[in-house]
Amino acid sequence: MNPGMHELHAYPFEKLAQLTKNIKPSSLDRISLTIGEPKHPPPALVLDALISAIEEVTKYPSIGGLPELRAQIARWVSRRFQTRPLDPASEVLPVNGTREGLFSVAQAFVTPSTRGSVIIPNPFYQIYEGAALLAGAEPKLVPSSASTQYLANYRALSDDEWASCELLFLCTPGNPAGAVIPESDLRFLIEKAIEHNVILVSDECYSELYYDETSPPIGLLQAAHNMGNSSFKQCLAFHSLSKRSNLPGLRSGFVAGDSELIGDFRRYRTYHGCAMPGHHQLASIVAWADESHVIDNRALYRAKFDAVTARLSATLDTVTPPAGFYLWPKTPVSDTVFARGLLEKTNVAVLPGSYLGREVDGINPGANHVRLALVATLEETLEAADRIADFMAQCYSA
Repeated sequence: MNPGMHELHAYPFEKLAQLTKNIKPSSLDRISLTIGEPKHPPPALVLDALISAIEEVTKYPSIGGLPELRAQIARWVSRRFQTRPLDPASEVLPVNGTREGLFSVAQAFVTPSTRGSVIIPNPFYQIYEGAALLAGAEPKLVPSSASTQYLANYRALSDDEWASCELLFLCTPGNPAGAVIPESDLRFLIEKAIEHNVILVSDECYSELYYDETSPPIGLLQAAHNMGNSSFKQCLAFHSLSKRSNLPGLRSGFVAGDSELIGDFRRYRTYHGCAMPGHHQLASIVAWADESHVIDNRALYRAKFDAVTARLSATLDTVTPPAGFYLWPKTPVSDTVFARGLLEKTNVAVLPGSYLGREVDGINPGANHVRLALVATLEETLEAADRIADFMAQCYSA
């Protein structure tokens, strides 16, 4: 058996189920703010395209994907991130959602049994850790907290740590706090990656859910282009339709960047056997070509953030993030005690922040926070906010 199997932690939602299994919640209807699964309506034009292409199930799809899909993705990347035109044949590769792609990229590029060969932020999307462990690496965790504006402080890494690293995961906008890595930090990472031959893997699946319509988050390829790294050397950016277009079940995303790395990853995926179904590809072309539904989607999230923070800010340390669809408030007691009490009293489920982080040197940077996914309808989300505010007033008022 792969020894990494013995190192895997229980997934956060498994831990939450164990934490709350003996709770008898109130008679109110359950409202779950735990899982980042979008509930907004998917774009009808994409569903129509999916139905129209259903006969593609009779064909084996190719690992490289349809040329038309790669071309549409390349156009979207260069337009959205203001880069030079990408080569659809060598710099773009479809993946079955970022989750699968982020996991498999570590399997392709990490040398087994190399300590510190993978660096990840802490807290983090759990796939980063699992990908490292199952690739035979013990990940190096870089903490983020309020003191660092919830950004992992990669500048604190030593030259020895950079020298040991083969692959570094970054997440911008971040999960869970929604922080956006500034261009200056991305340029620093690119410089270090080129110096030490480190592959930068940027998870940008929340890049299209930003609060300020005039200020879209910068991406890794954009930063590389702006600093003259026109080949995107050492840079891979992952994107998905799950959050952008409310299509988590389509399992459609892509990786773009360094053509040499894309070529190697494509060869790995030929054996991995994970081609995106043809009807999903044809529907994805339509999704990446349309921005109107994405603008509407941002407006829905913006309205929820405004209304929810207005209800909670007086009783809970809540700040609207620049991007994403999560709130990451501090809790007045431990995050697990808070989550249990909230579920018992109000039947609102939230995710303890400590489940998204790991303790290093006695500190878990996710502790004393909870993650609230504002993915449901406005009405349901506001009902949850009102219940949380009442819970705070009853249990934790001064």
